[in-house]
Amino acid sequence: MDFTSIFGEFTAVAPMIILMIAVLLVPGINLLGKKRSITWAFSLAMVVISLFLNLFMLTDGFTGSTLGMASYNAYSGLMILLFQIVLFLAVLVSNASTETTRFNTGAYYALLMAATMGMMFVAESSDLVMIFVGVELTSISSYAAVSMKRNDSRAAEAAVKYVIIGGMSTALTLYGISMLYGLAGTTNIAAIAHSTQIGGMSLTFAVALISMVAGYGFKIAAVPFHMWAPDVYEGASTPVSMFLATGSKKMGLSVFFQIFLIMFVSGTACAKIAGPEVQYLFAIIAAITMTVGNIVAIAQNNIKRMLAYSSIAQAGYILIVMAVMSEYALSAGLFHMFTHVFMKGGAFLVVGALICAGIGEKISDYRGLAKRAPLMAAAMMLFLFSLAGIPPLAGFTSKFFLFSSTMGTSAGLESQWIWLAFIAILNSAISLYYYARVVKAMYVERGDKADRVKVPAIFTVAILICLVAVIVLGVYPQLIFDFCETAAHTLLLS
Repeated sequence: MDFTSIFGEFTAVAPMIILMIAVLLVPGINLLGKKRSITWAFSLAMVVISLFLNLFMLTDGFTGSTLGMASYNAYSGLMILLFQIVLFLAVLVSNASTETTRFNTGAYYALLMAATMGMMFVAESSDLVMIFVGVELTSISSYAAVSMKRNDSRAAEAAVKYVIIGGMSTALTLYGISMLYGLAGTTNIAAIAHSTQIGGMSLTFAVALISMVAGYGFKIAAVPFHMWAPDVYEGASTPVSMFLATGSKKMGLSVFFQIFLIMFVSGTACAKIAGPEVQYLFAIIAAITMTVGNIVAIAQNNIKRMLAYSSIAQAGYILIVMAVMSEYALSAGLFHMFTHVFMKGGAFLVVGALICAGIGEKISDYRGLAKRAPLMAAAMMLFLFSLAGIPPLAGFTSKFFLFSSTMGTSAGLESQWIWLAFIAILNSAISLYYYARVVKAMYVERGDKADRVKVPAIFTVAILICLVAVIVLGVYPQLIFDFCETAAHTLLLS
C-alpha cells in the first residue's frame, strides 16, 4: 500500500497525526455531547484507526522519515504498536470504570492519547533532545491523568509525589544530555556513539552517563529510583495504573535501548571507552531491581501495591538486555515487553473490574472469589502464574528467551552473565510465593459473602483479549517474536 500518497512527507508520523487530531477534538466533543459514551466512542474509534494504520505500515515493511527528525522502521513501528495496544486497553475500559472522573471526561481521554503520542515520538527518535521532549510530553500528561480519580484524596497525593520525583528525574536527564552535548558537539545518538571528540573516560563523561541512567531510571522505576511507583499505582485509577505500568514503563526501557545500546554496542567509539563498565553497571541495577521488587512485594497487602512492586521486578528482568547487549537479548527483551503488557495489563484490568463490583483492593478482599466470580478468579490466576513464569503461558516463554540470552548465542560471545540469569530464575521462584497468596485467597480461603459478583461487560472483553494473548503467545511465540527479531536487527544497525 502506498501510504505516502495519503500522508505525503508526514507518513512516518501518520499514526501520531491521528491521535493528535483526536486530542484536539475530544474536549470539544465532550462539551457538545450530552453523554460520556459519545466521547468514549470517538476516542476509542480514533485509537483503533491509529492502531490499524500502524499495523498496516509495519506489516507492509514501510520505512521513512519526517523532516529528518522522526524515522519509522521495524523497531519504531513495533514499539508504537505496543503503546497503541496499551492505550486501546486503557480507553476501552475507562467508560465503564467507577474510578475515572465524571467531570473532565474529554480531558481524561486527551491526556491518555497525548501521553501515548509522546511514547510514539520517543520510539521514532534518534536524537537526545527529541527523546527528551517525547518523554516530557508523556510525563506531564501522566501527572495530570494520575490526579483524575473521583472522590479519592490518594490520587492528589500520588500526583504530587509523581510530579516532584518526575521533576528531579527531568533535571538529571537534562544535565546529562547537556554534558554529552558539550563533549561530543551533537545530540544525535549515532554520532555520539562514534564521536572521537569524547577522547576517553573522563569525569564529565562519567557524570553525564550516570545522570542519564538515574534520570531515565526513574521512568522505569529501577531501584533505587523506584519509590514513587507503589504510591502512584495505588493512588491512580486502575486504568491509569495499568497504562503507566505497561506503557510508560516500556517507553523508559525503549529509551535505554535507543540511547545506551546504540552508544555502547560492540565496535563504537563509546564502547571502546566504557563498554564493559556500562554493561556491569546495568547488570548490577538489574539484579538489585528484580530482587528488591520481589522481596518487598511479599509484604504487601494491597493488590495494586503488590502489582507495582512486581512491575519493578519485571523492569529488572528486562534490564538484562542492557547487560548482555546482544541482538538476541534485545529480541527477547522486546518479546517480554509484549507479553508483560498482556499479563500485567490483564491483572490490573481484573482489579479494576472487581473495584467496579464493589470489591476492595486488599488481598483479603479476594477471599472466596472463585465461587463469586469464577471467570475473574481464573483469569487473575493465569495472569499471575504467567508473571511468575509458569509454563506454557506467555511469561514462561518470554522469560526463557530473555534468561537464555545471558548464555551466548553465537561463537565468540562469552557467557559471562550466567550469574545474572541465576539471580533472575531465583527471583522468579520468589515471585511465585506472593502470586500464590492471591490464588490461595481466591480458591482456598472462605469469604464473608457468597453473592455473585457482576463486573461490567466491557471489562470482561478486555480481560479475555489479554487472556487469549497470554495463552497464544505462550504456545506460539513466533507470532510476535519474528517481528521482535527484525526490530532488534534494525535498531542495532542504525
